Amino acid sequence: MVKSAKKKKTSAGPPPKIPNSEKRAREYLTPAEVKSMIDAAKLVGRHGLRDALLILIAYRHALRVGELVDLKWEQLDLDGAKMHVNRLKNGDSSVHFLEGDEIRALRKLRRDYEGSSFVFASERQGPLSINAVHKIVVRAGEVAGIEFPVHSHQLRHGKGYQLASKGVDTRAIQAYFGHYAESLIMPSNYSLVR
Repeated sequence: MVKSAKKKKTSAGPPPKIPNSEKRAREYLTPAEVKSMIDAAKLVGRHGLRDALLILIAYRHALRVGELVDLKWEQLDLDGAKMHVNRLKNGDSSVHFLEGDEIRALRKLRRDYEGSSFVFASERQGPLSINAVHKIVVRAGEVAGIEFPVHSHQLRHGKGYQLASKGVDTRAIQAYFGHYAESLIMPSNYSLVR
C-alpha cells in the first residue's frame, strides 16, 4: 500500500504582518525630528497652526491620540499656564504646565476656531478624528524628510526617551505619562538617548 503524499496547505488569507521593528529603525522621535515635523506642519495645508500645535502638545505632554482629540478648552487654564490631562487606559489624570510658546499658539488657535469646545477642532468645529491626527503626523514626517515611516505614538515614546536622556527618574517619567502601576517597566522601554 502506497501512502499518498500530504498536500501542502496554502493560505488564501492576507500576508503575515511585518513587525514594526522591521518597518522602522526605531519607535521614537528625537527632539530635532519633532521640531522639523512642527516646522513642516506649519507649511502644509490650511490648518498649519493647528497641526503644528497638535504635534507640539502631543510630544511635550506625551499624549495619546485619544487624549489629544478629546482635549477641550475647559481643561486649559491659559492664564495659570496649566492643562488638565485626562489619561486613557486607566492612567492617572494630572495637571501639566504649559510653556509660553504653547500658550501663545493656543490663544491664537482659540480665536481661529471660535465656537468649538475642542482644542483641536475639525472644520465643522467637532473634534478631529483619530485617523485625521494620524494623517497629520504622517504627512508632517514625510514633509520633514524623516527617513522612516512616522506614526503618532512615536511622539509619546520620543518624550519618554528625551526625559530619560536628561536623567529624569523612571518613576517621575511614569507619573508624567499617567502610568500608575509599579509593575510597568520603563527602563526597558526608555533608555538613554545620546
